[in-house]
Amino acid sequence: MTREEYGSAYKRGFNLTVRFLVSRGLSYDSAQETAQAAWVKGWERLSQLRDSHMVLTWMNSIALNIHRSCVRREPFFQALPELSIPPKVNLAAIDVRRILKTCKKNDRIVLERHYLEGYKVQEIARAHGWSETAVRIRLLRARRAVGKRFAA
Repeated sequence: MTREEYGSAYKRGFNLTVRFLVSRGLSYDSAQETAQAAWVKGWERLSQLRDSHMVLTWMNSIALNIHRSCVRREPFFQALPELSIPPKVNLAAIDVRRILKTCKKNDRIVLERHYLEGYKVQEIARAHGWSETAVRIRLLRARRAVGKRFAA
């Protein structure tokens, strides 16, 4: 795809990408910013586009992934009501802390990132320079080890 073809695809598709994002629940301003970021990322990675007829679908996928990444990374602030009674002990948190203390360092990192922070296997692998298969195997082995330790 040439520079001119991408430019004309941008002119035709930018507003469609914005409307797609609005239909997914974004505000109009956020949708415009996300769509702009997606089209820039698409231009940077244009060599990865396999079929130039699918550029709009490709851009919508990039835009949706950018939105999901932003949602996952943004802290969610919510006003908490004042509690009149002291909080109860969170037994699940105690169990999780105890389980994670017994794990090896890399296993603990993978378990925390995947189950507590919600990262995908691909994101964990990319962040630590591991292969996706290595992350999956590490998750499997960590789950098995935890299961054996705490089954009794």
